[in-house]
Amino acid sequence: MQKALAPDISTWPEEHPQLIGSRCEDCGATTFPTQQRCPRCSHATMSDLLLPRRGTLVAWTTQGFPPGPPYAGPTGEAFTPFGVGLVQLGDVVRVEGRLTENDPARLRFGMEVELTMIPFTTDGEGNEIVTFAFRPV
Repeated sequence: MQKALAPDISTWPEEHPQLIGSRCEDCGATTFPTQQRCPRCSHATMSDLLLPRRGTLVAWTTQGFPPGPPYAGPTGEAFTPFGVGLVQLGDVVRVEGRLTENDPARLRFGMEVELTMIPFTTDGEGNEIVTFAFRPV
């Protein structure tokens, strides 16, 4: 069985999942993940917003070692370096997330990427835990 690492941040398990952000009804600021109060104007007029599935890669790096807490993925010999990128989703918001590609030579500024779900780890009950990532289109 598959389970989402963070079930409240996307519409997965829909066939074409979207990330869920929030938009301030007063000033129009958009956030990901959702927030109760606007980081720009501090008003509590945030509403959920489904974010675009596709975007452009703004910056990236390779995570070559296991992150610190609260990271709950593979460590030691089971750890595989992974790409991390900053993705501009339309003119809506920038989102930081995993990339399915970790070779910097295969990534370029402005390349189109699309949201996908990838395996992250396995829990104590044998369930595959998945998380969101962006893959080159």
